[in-house]
Amino acid sequence: MRDKTVGFVGLGEMGGPMARNLLQAGHPLIVYDIDPAKNAKFASLGARVAPGPSEVARGSHVMISMVDTTAQAEQVIVGPGGFIEAAQPGDVVVSMSTIDPAAVISMQQRLAVKDIEIIDSPVTGMIEGAHKGTLKAYIGGEASSLEKCRPALSAMTSEVCHIGAHGQGIMMKLVNNVLAQAGRILVVEAMVMGAKAGIDPQVMIDVISKTSGNSAIFQHAAPRLLSRDFTGIRMDITIKDLELETKVAKAMSVPMFMANVAQQVYMMGKAAGLGDEDPAAIVKIYEHLTGISLARS
Repeated sequence: MRDKTVGFVGLGEMGGPMARNLLQAGHPLIVYDIDPAKNAKFASLGARVAPGPSEVARGSHVMISMVDTTAQAEQVIVGPGGFIEAAQPGDVVVSMSTIDPAAVISMQQRLAVKDIEIIDSPVTGMIEGAHKGTLKAYIGGEASSLEKCRPALSAMTSEVCHIGAHGQGIMMKLVNNVLAQAGRILVVEAMVMGAKAGIDPQVMIDVISKTSGNSAIFQHAAPRLLSRDFTGIRMDITIKDLELETKVAKAMSVPMFMANVAQQVYMMGKAAGLGDEDPAAIVKIYEHLTGISLARS
């Protein structure tokens, strides 16, 4: 039974629906979260609840970490009470968080001593994709390790892209994040400029959707500015990701002017108390500064 069981740590905004998709696909599941309420919810859905990450590893062959930060991932995977304490040779750790690529390489070296495998598998597709099982996973690590995890990944994603060696899956995610996170601010600035000039925001959406200004981030963010739907990935997570992106770029001597500016814009949102809202809520700062509103009447 252990060889068929998937372990999952981190049942939050993204991890919760991802773990639920595993259950719905018929995978035996053993879970852990620091929030007892989340554990209780998954127990009611048929998952087995472990008292900590090491016990998750003891009961599973493939174990997934879906937490927020690099420090949390390191604690879950190689820290005291982590996967490394109970995982068996040939087991595979799937690190699905957007964390420092160097940390994945370091963890791989520590796990390899015990013949435990790891892949980095960050995902894109936001919370909606987590619920629908349409996330895209970017993989760094050995192809043989990926194949051991593919059935579990297929239950949570619609596309699995093997990018390259350990850490390169996360690097691909960071590249994508820069475009989306900075692009969202451009969407806000453009929409506010047009509204200030008197153009109906819905007309702007209709027109831009058919022009060269269209993009995936425009289609995701622009309607939210009108509907005021600011639920989703927290702005605090966006700030965390941008800090990671600029740190990694600095280590490679790559200039990242726009990413640094974007981080400071989102920091204004955090300072204004918007950290728990979707990053599209940054429009509130621009609306305050310009005296207009994009809210649909």
